[in-house]
Amino acid sequence: MNLTLQKGIDPNSGETIWLMLNQDYEVVEPIQRYLSFLSGCKSPNTVEAYGYDFKAWWKFLHCKHLNWKNVQLSDLEDFAYWLRVGDTLNVTSLQGAEAKRLERSINRAITAISTFYEYHIASKTVDFKQFERFFMPIGISRTRFLQGIAKSKPMRKKLVKLKEPKSFPGCLNNEQVETLANACKRLRDKLIILMLNDTGMRKGELLGLCHEDVGDFTDNSIKVVQRVNPNGARAKGQERVIPVPSKLLQIYNDYLIYEYPNVESDYIFVNIWEGEVGAPMNPKVLNTMFNRLAKKTGIRVYPHLFRHTYATRLLKAGMSADRVRHLMGHASVQTTLDIYSHVINDGELDEIVKAEEQEN
Repeated sequence: MNLTLQKGIDPNSGETIWLMLNQDYEVVEPIQRYLSFLSGCKSPNTVEAYGYDFKAWWKFLHCKHLNWKNVQLSDLEDFAYWLRVGDTLNVTSLQGAEAKRLERSINRAITAISTFYEYHIASKTVDFKQFERFFMPIGISRTRFLQGIAKSKPMRKKLVKLKEPKSFPGCLNNEQVETLANACKRLRDKLIILMLNDTGMRKGELLGLCHEDVGDFTDNSIKVVQRVNPNGARAKGQERVIPVPSKLLQIYNDYLIYEYPNVESDYIFVNIWEGEVGAPMNPKVLNTMFNRLAKKTGIRVYPHLFRHTYATRLLKAGMSADRVRHLMGHASVQTTLDIYSHVINDGELDEIVKAEEQEN
């Protein structure tokens, strides 16, 4: 079965949406319902990635002559292998074959399929008992992905998951950050470098910043707020307040005085020299800026690298992993531990594990 993932624009909100169409160009209703739900809480890029995972799942079901409402845990395991080695189904082991996809990519697909069924369980499209074996109860979740749709239930751990090789993308040192900032001829670009370095924000969170999110010199902080932005930027993580140095606020003020265009705009980072002046910067413009800086300085740099730099700096300075989790906007401290375990001392790691075991 060949499905098509089609990009579109919501005429009411102007936001990017994704449509899943079958060979007759009809909407695939069970997938589309979930994609529409995701559009309200995930970035367009995440929704797109999940859409391709659903295409693969539907193709797998078609090859095995399965109905999406009647699958077993073993089918999910076979799907993981199918993704790993390609379109062959006469398999029983996850070992001994050349990988076609990385473990991380396969685990994302499994997450997409698992939450797809979790959504339909909450919506009562399918029977909970039919799919509860997809998960293992391990405690009560404080914040749930489907909060507002389903009542609070025991948090569930995926039973199908490939072990991913641990790799840390690295981070920048102070000299490299200074080199990148000095290479910027424009205050806006320099502010972007220093803002990412001093806050650890995601790219979407940065481009969604409004003037009202920045405190004054008596309140050295910046708020990360979830809102609908015309440039498609989205705050993926939790809303939070991040303390910042007063020097950063001074550069922000200089930017407003000497470079910000004479237009009314709620957004901090806007078009000044190209495009619609005063419109919020598009993520593609930010990517172009970083590509230019990388060529100019010889430093391999991209926005997310500052996020790793920020977290590593805080952890090495002795800040607790739970506090870093909050500042980074991670939903769970486990995410912080998984990414930055190389800079968290064993004693604190043991304490966190014990605390989570007691909660559960």
